[in-house]
Amino acid sequence: MVELYKILTIISVLAYWLIIAGITARIVYKRRSVGVSLAWMMLIYVIPILGVVLYLLVGEMNLGKKRAVRAKEMYTPYRKWFSRLFTTHQFRPQNVNDYTINISQLCENRLGIPTLSNNQLTLKSSPETILTTLLQDIQQAQTSIHFEFYIWYPGGLADQVAQALIDAADRGIAVKILLDAAGSRTFFKSQWPKRMRDGGVIIVSALSVSPIRMFFRRLDLRLHRKIVVIDNQIGYTGSMNLVDPKYFNQSAGVGEWVDVMVRITGSNVPVLNCIFAWDWETETDQRILPEPPDYHPDGHKKSDMVQVIPSGPGMPEDMIQQVLLLSIYQAKHSITITSPYFVPSENLLFALTAASLRGVQVNLIIPDKNDSLMVEWASRSFFGELLNSGVNIHRFCGGFLHTKSVVIDLHHCLIGTVNLDMRSLWLNFEVTLSVENLEFTQSLSQVQHQYMANSIKMDAREWRKRPLFKRLVEQFFYFFSPLL
Repeated sequence: MVELYKILTIISVLAYWLIIAGITARIVYKRRSVGVSLAWMMLIYVIPILGVVLYLLVGEMNLGKKRAVRAKEMYTPYRKWFSRLFTTHQFRPQNVNDYTINISQLCENRLGIPTLSNNQLTLKSSPETILTTLLQDIQQAQTSIHFEFYIWYPGGLADQVAQALIDAADRGIAVKILLDAAGSRTFFKSQWPKRMRDGGVIIVSALSVSPIRMFFRRLDLRLHRKIVVIDNQIGYTGSMNLVDPKYFNQSAGVGEWVDVMVRITGSNVPVLNCIFAWDWETETDQRILPEPPDYHPDGHKKSDMVQVIPSGPGMPEDMIQQVLLLSIYQAKHSITITSPYFVPSENLLFALTAASLRGVQVNLIIPDKNDSLMVEWASRSFFGELLNSGVNIHRFCGGFLHTKSVVIDLHHCLIGTVNLDMRSLWLNFEVTLSVENLEFTQSLSQVQHQYMANSIKMDAREWRKRPLFKRLVEQFFYFFSPLL
């Protein structure tokens, strides 16, 4: 019996060693960033069994066999649709300025999507304005309404939007809604899905979460895009979910969420609609490719040059981070960034500190209180290096700042759904607009300065006086920051 126990012990130890060695070899073979690889290996070595299970579940980009096959089959028709944009009157590469020419060329070569002229953009910076304007556009819809959101939460003006969509379907408008299953779980448990479906609205849950699916697809993949397209003529995108902040997440203790949205008409609305069509087909296997953009001479209206940048699984890897790095490295005078979740990659951290050290004024605006404890502590671990390099960190006190925006030299801006954390940069399905328009960029800059006026600016000397235990907690979460 003793000999049997010895043999079983040896087999167990050998099996354990083989599993750890095999997972370690796989992590190294994947050639991800060193920080991500080290974080996973630390997790596996500190809590071996749980660490191995977590890696097998969420450590690699597993879209699921069915989803991966469908995406591969979809690639050719969507590539052809985007390639037609290069033959339109709105494709005017000669009009792109020095700030966006490199971004345009990058997106053309990697995504196959060009920068297009003949757009009109309006910045909406209050939830009441966003939702009431959206309601007006829904009421005037003629043919189709497409919604895509990470979170839909019932209550307040959000319920009025739901009723407006039912009314639109009742008068013959084709209404399609795509919502992330995890982000909108409260909505799916409410009365609204049944009421809307009974009224003719088509609602689809994206990336469904269940214990069975975790063995076939990575569970933490999230559809984080926010897109509205009405009649293929009017579009919305930005940071705001379909929620009324007065009714949403009130128990988190961070205040009402503060967001912006862009209302857009013109050439890039069909591009946003095509991204919606891609996500819709991935979930339903139904193809609804939109008509390409019509050409309408600008006339007396100011026309914005806009690049639509989708990112996430199935898109070129590291796409949005490359765009961010290009923007930061081209800055000559100022960089102002707002992000609710700030856990930067090594490359982004270096770009921001290098910009500050070469004399560019860098302003980072983040929430004073965060709804994620892990992100809060991980974010703090970067403050010392940023402050020492001269970066200005402003902690917003007027609620939970959820706006995702970048303004470069008051001439170029990025605005959309992307947070400055590894989840948005590498994992989630996101969308960003790169905008070349002085008036719009300065309007966004004014909103950012309103945020700064309602913020506490951090002091490097005071920060260095924080207690030792806080430093230790920050360092602990710093090691896992590549996984957040």
